[in-house]
Amino acid sequence: MARLALGFLALLVHCQACSRGPSPKIEPAPAAVAAPDKLDIAESIYDGGLKNGWQDMGWTPHDLGTGAPAKVRFSNNGAWMIGKPGLSGDFGGVVFNVKTPPGEAEFLELRLESDAQKVFPRIKISPDHRTDLGNGWTQIFVATSELNPDGFPFNRVVFRAFRSIGSDWVFLDKIALIKGSGAVRSAASYDVSTLPQASLAVDCSAKSVKISPYIYGIAYYPFEDKNQSAQWLFGATVRRWGGNPTSVYNWELDTWNTGKDWFFENGPAGSYAKFFEDNESHQVESTLTVPILGWVAKDKTSYSFPVSAVGPQQAVDPYKNDAGNGLRKEGGAPIPSTPSRAYVQITPAFVKRWVESIRKEDQRKGKRSVYSYILDNEPGIWNSTHRDSHPEPLTYDELVQRSIDYGTAVRQADPDAIIAGPAEWGWSAYLYSAKDLASGTTLRPDRRAHGDVPIVAYYLKALADYEKKTGVRVLDVFDLHAYPYADRVGGDAADDNAEVAALRIRSTRMLWDPTYVDESWVHDAVNLLPRMRAWIDENYPGRGISLGEWNYGGEMHMSGALATAEALGRYAQFGVTSAYYWSSPPENSPTMWGFRAYRNFDGKGGRFLDWFTPASRATNASIFASRDETGKHMVLIALNFSRKDAIGAKIDLSSCGKVRSVSSYSYAGGATGFVAGAQAPLQSRSATAALPPYSITVLDLQLDDAVPLNK
Repeated sequence: MARLALGFLALLVHCQACSRGPSPKIEPAPAAVAAPDKLDIAESIYDGGLKNGWQDMGWTPHDLGTGAPAKVRFSNNGAWMIGKPGLSGDFGGVVFNVKTPPGEAEFLELRLESDAQKVFPRIKISPDHRTDLGNGWTQIFVATSELNPDGFPFNRVVFRAFRSIGSDWVFLDKIALIKGSGAVRSAASYDVSTLPQASLAVDCSAKSVKISPYIYGIAYYPFEDKNQSAQWLFGATVRRWGGNPTSVYNWELDTWNTGKDWFFENGPAGSYAKFFEDNESHQVESTLTVPILGWVAKDKTSYSFPVSAVGPQQAVDPYKNDAGNGLRKEGGAPIPSTPSRAYVQITPAFVKRWVESIRKEDQRKGKRSVYSYILDNEPGIWNSTHRDSHPEPLTYDELVQRSIDYGTAVRQADPDAIIAGPAEWGWSAYLYSAKDLASGTTLRPDRRAHGDVPIVAYYLKALADYEKKTGVRVLDVFDLHAYPYADRVGGDAADDNAEVAALRIRSTRMLWDPTYVDESWVHDAVNLLPRMRAWIDENYPGRGISLGEWNYGGEMHMSGALATAEALGRYAQFGVTSAYYWSSPPENSPTMWGFRAYRNFDGKGGRFLDWFTPASRATNASIFASRDETGKHMVLIALNFSRKDAIGAKIDLSSCGKVRSVSSYSYAGGATGFVAGAQAPLQSRSATAALPPYSITVLDLQLDDAVPLNK
């Protein structure tokens, strides 16, 4: 669901030095591993200063002079932490140089940390870790087998005194991660013939599906500052103006209300006109959410539950202590709302004027600004996210009527518009109205009153009937949101948990697999894309399919990259019209590279092509195939879901043509992206590839005697 990040209010500053989670366990250390004869540096961390995006995270007194070793005081069991958000991949160990005060015996320990609060061993530095460098300096090498025996992701390194020492400076320099037995292996390092074999096949005789370029969408959300610099880096084709506040966005004043996400406060919104300008400058199309709830923010300062007017509340904005959360201090009961405190009521004419103003500016510029319009955002939970302006649960009839009224306004102002809806949040809202959920799904009074059919099926049928009756089409694309429902999967809190990571990847089967029973409270076969198509075919044929929001979590972990790549492949397979990742992956994160597998895998514009061609899958592996219009250019994306085992993939292309050339690119973690592989030996009607554990492999092929596309 759309979530309101609180960073824009500068209220929740994460202090990594102060919020370190549970104390690391102290275990008997395994025997120290000797440093390799030659240290092959994978990534320099500190060398006369911090390198490669590594950051100083405190917290004991220290001095990081430019061009000089770091000076650290470890008195009072002090510790110094350095970290790199987005670090990914495995490494052979940590190496550093240290110069300690004369006469001090062993006192230093080293450990790793992660955002997921995985507890890593504390390793006490011993003589077995040391190599004397002279002049008081010692080189320390600690192997991954000691620091990270489970091979989990990490993004911080911590130096700490395990006993009390004096206050003299300790000098640290040449800190680095090295390659080695613990490092991620590239595909080129494997002998395919020695790996467990997976037989895959591309069926070029089967019907191909045209791939919509708009499945590579992202969401604009100005409050998520961490993603703003990265959103243009991975080839997005369209950006969606959306999220909870857009339900009450006042385009005339550029203001909205934060709703339940932050004390129901009005505030300045990002400018929709600037949104269009930014997209246009990056050759990205725009999708616009239009409000149909019936109220929009009246100014940039009001709020819905002033303590001075309605009394003490369960919580108040710590920076505006008159703005409450609308729940009574005693018992937490909701306080009745008065929408006029923060809002002004609107009619469809308000939205019509907005679209007319956009089209007028378009005519001046000679080009369209809006690819598509979405009718609001997650109306099934308005009575929660926006209970100050819409306290009553949504019904079948209200959803249909508001969609008709406001959709008609959009159509009148822009006859060529692509209109999408209902933008519902998830499984329960596909099947029941908010009124049903408030009463309980056993009773489901609203659904029973409407033929006991799912609300979205009824919605489609009602809008189809309206078009037949009036000739006015208010819906072109059927839009729902799709998130994983299993605990812990959607976030990043347990990225280094093997079971959670595997479940994250399996959860993508909710998109397409009718045999997959969702491993969550849903406990049913979601089978979302085929189910959406069936609802359309039965109730309103001809509509496109859109996923207005989706995200499978684990952005900083390879499981997130694999889930993202798997989802994009399924969107291509099922002919999805548009899909918008929420909101955009962090720069150089694994998930960013999972996206880039389809949108610039080689750094030169290499991409998944325009026609999806069916291909078989194997245990622990998926393969997605695409071809260009001529059929002579093919791009394959192969995913290995095994955390530990490499796969030797042999891909049968006998139905496609003769292979003239093949280039390979693989990604198995890290910030540097895809690595080009060695030129594979040409085989007339097949291709082979080593798929490293937890990896994405792209094969870019040229074919001779290509079989024409079966359209």
